Amino acid sequence: MIRISIPPLNEERRKELVKQAKSLAENSRVSIRNIRRDTNDQIKGGDFTEDEQKKGTDSVQKLTDRYIDQIGELLKAKEKEIMEV
Repeated sequence: MIRISIPPLNEERRKELVKQAKSLAENSRVSIRNIRRDTNDQIKGGDFTEDEQKKGTDSVQKLTDRYIDQIGELLKAKEKEIMEV
């Protein structure tokens, strides 16, 4: 059995971890927006009526908003968890 003692995090290290979490969250948001853009381009370039294009882009936007909100909620929870003493 190997035992490793890990000291508690100091405030400086906690802030670094929060900064990393924010960076990861922003990268995730950018990825989702890129996927939205690519999907909307495919919808507009396809053989769809204007109504179908509008419904498709609205649906993609709703999904985008939902997942970006979910990322924000997860980030808030992780920040709170990291900053707890």
